[in-house]
Amino acid sequence: MKKALILSLILLLSFSLFACGVKGNQPQNPGQKEEQQQPAEESDEAAVANLVRSFGSKLQKVSLQAPVDVLKKSMQENYSEFLSPALLEIWQNDPQNAPGRLVSSPWPERIEIQEMKKTSEGIYEVNGEIIEVTSKEKENGGFAAKRPITLVAKKFEKRWLIDSVTPGDYEDADSITYKNTFYGFNFSLPKNWKGYTIVNSQWEGLASGDAQGAAIVETGPMISIRHPQWTADNPRQDIPIMVFTTSQWNSLQENEFHIGAAPIGPKELGSNAKYVFALPARYNYAFPTGYEEVEEILENNPLQPVEYP
Repeated sequence: MKKALILSLILLLSFSLFACGVKGNQPQNPGQKEEQQQPAEESDEAAVANLVRSFGSKLQKVSLQAPVDVLKKSMQENYSEFLSPALLEIWQNDPQNAPGRLVSSPWPERIEIQEMKKTSEGIYEVNGEIIEVTSKEKENGGFAAKRPITLVAKKFEKRWLIDSVTPGDYEDADSITYKNTFYGFNFSLPKNWKGYTIVNSQWEGLASGDAQGAAIVETGPMISIRHPQWTADNPRQDIPIMVFTTSQWNSLQENEFHIGAAPIGPKELGSNAKYVFALPARYNYAFPTGYEEVEEILENNPLQPVEYP
């Protein structure tokens, strides 16, 4: 009797172990399989989001106005861990198409992600905005300017890197922008200049050493941005921008000709591959209405050279 009881217990235990083994080897239903795959995709999204945000935090450290050798080194130090080698090389050879810090203030503080989508295996497209701030927004919140940006992140072996970047046009909270696509520059203006007009004229370069100073040897365009409240009865200070070819500017620096009677020459505002943009000497000598505002505008480096195709 005792042996029979022991044998029954052994058989019962064996059956229970067999049943558990069969249950453990049963295939999962589709819902269970999807739940196991989801964390991997979420991990990729988190990695790409972190990549874009980390890259955005480095933009302010790369000054696009620095000398070429300094700029290349800065990109290598600050961007290389986030970019594919191919994109980094493109930007180092053509920095005008790279994001970074254009002026001292405002500066790009971060990239805010608005949308992220997986376009194919190992590739994500991220749409967001570069948020630029000044010390005022840094302390109180908000933004001084926004710039849309689209980034493509690719997985290289086990590492996500940004392989393509397409920036959009600036959206400025407190200013408007005059864009000159012919010569290649943008100029930021306060909102109260909305409705400005453009006055086109010419500068004249006089031969150096000419006793009469009357021989005109060089000419070029001068673009004046005029305040919307300007009238003939109450003229306001214009913002005059002289446009030189690079060869004209070099000749001016070599004193091969001079402009006007002022002992100092025009002040450079910026340059691109073809042109140099400058402010005439003593442009506000008569101190017309609004000259203080123009001085304040110019102190914030409002002209941004652009390389148009």
